[in-house]
Amino acid sequence: NRVPIAVSFHPERGGVENNKSETKQRRVVVTGMGVVTPLGHEPDEFYSNLLQGVSGISEIEAFDCSSYPTRIAGEIKSFSTDGWVAPKLAKRMDKFMQYLIVAGKKALENGGVTEGIMNELDKSRCGVLIGSGMGGMKVFSDAIEALRVSYRKMNPFCVPFATTNMGSAILAMDLGWMGPNYSISTACATSNFCILSAANHIMRGETDLMLCGGSDAPIIPIGLGGFVACRALSQRNSDPTKASRPWDMDRDGFVMGEGAGVLLLEELEHAKQRGAEIYAEFLGGSFTCDAYHMTEPHPEGKGVILCVKNALADAGVTRQDINYVNAHATSTQLGDLKEFEALCRCFGQNPQLRVNSTKSMTGHLLGAAGGIEAVAAIQAIRTGWIHPNINLDNPEKNVDVSLLVGSQKERCDVKVALSNSFGFGGHNSSILFAPF
Repeated sequence: NRVPIAVSFHPERGGVENNKSETKQRRVVVTGMGVVTPLGHEPDEFYSNLLQGVSGISEIEAFDCSSYPTRIAGEIKSFSTDGWVAPKLAKRMDKFMQYLIVAGKKALENGGVTEGIMNELDKSRCGVLIGSGMGGMKVFSDAIEALRVSYRKMNPFCVPFATTNMGSAILAMDLGWMGPNYSISTACATSNFCILSAANHIMRGETDLMLCGGSDAPIIPIGLGGFVACRALSQRNSDPTKASRPWDMDRDGFVMGEGAGVLLLEELEHAKQRGAEIYAEFLGGSFTCDAYHMTEPHPEGKGVILCVKNALADAGVTRQDINYVNAHATSTQLGDLKEFEALCRCFGQNPQLRVNSTKSMTGHLLGAAGGIEAVAAIQAIRTGWIHPNINLDNPEKNVDVSLLVGSQKERCDVKVALSNSFGFGGHNSSILFAPF
């Protein structure tokens, strides 16, 4: 005997009225940049050092790491929050938040957002989307040590100040910006995810300005120890400035870095109305997933190829339009090679294409990497110069060296710049900028 099934029939429903206002595609431009890096805390200083081939890799001084097999990093030696963060708050917060807030405010200053302009902004249409791959590791690590004694010894701010979203939240509170405010954490691809998502808020007509990018401060015992345990780091301790060497046969792992990179994205007409200097136009981008392995790249580069192709389609450009790629290239054996192979499959034999890796000089800033590399790409557009790949002394045999920038800076009239960032978990991201 079959059990009858009750079926509900509804009368034909009329179409639902759509009251959403139609907005034509809004253009997004870059009007400000802020950085905190091992190579300087101002965009021009940072890029000048990159063009000169200066390495920011050195021996770690923040703590005793003499027992570790890796004792080098892209460590920031000099940094102050004075004038940027309230002293009491700065004392409590993790360094990733300090870097984030300073870089964010520097981006506003660099973008000509004076106090007068700030007072005139519609703050309900201004947002903050600055992520972190690792979050407040030091705050959380200190809390665990305190807990060994007693929970009474724990910092009451240890939970909120360890979360990746709190940097964006504190900055928004400081500025009074009430638009979209959150963070994205996709490991080393974090910044690009945040930049593209922020641009989408502007394109959809939800905001007029967005501060976006990434920040990380992982150079602490648990951070160094964790990556040592992964066997991911270079052990070239005797020659720190030579340790990060993307695409070189003698590379032996990446070098950790720290800092923050933040862009001020703005709707074009809004930027024009306030007389802002426009550094570049944001064209579009894409996210994909390898869906293959936690740390290793897909052997056929499927996720990266899909990401680049989708990014080109989103930006409305062809592969022939791209003549500069700031690659993810971290100085790992598999990662460097697989990314380059994917780029060759995407762009073919384009003699105009130039490829470099900022990480050869800064090390890998993890969640902040895409932020500072976006700044490098924009500075290449502004200056007409692209920075060298240092330490490329013995190039990988399977790499077409004619596409790689050499040991000296090169003149390049950048038509469209592509910046790649990939993260643990198979996260891929590509974003594109062009001259305005």
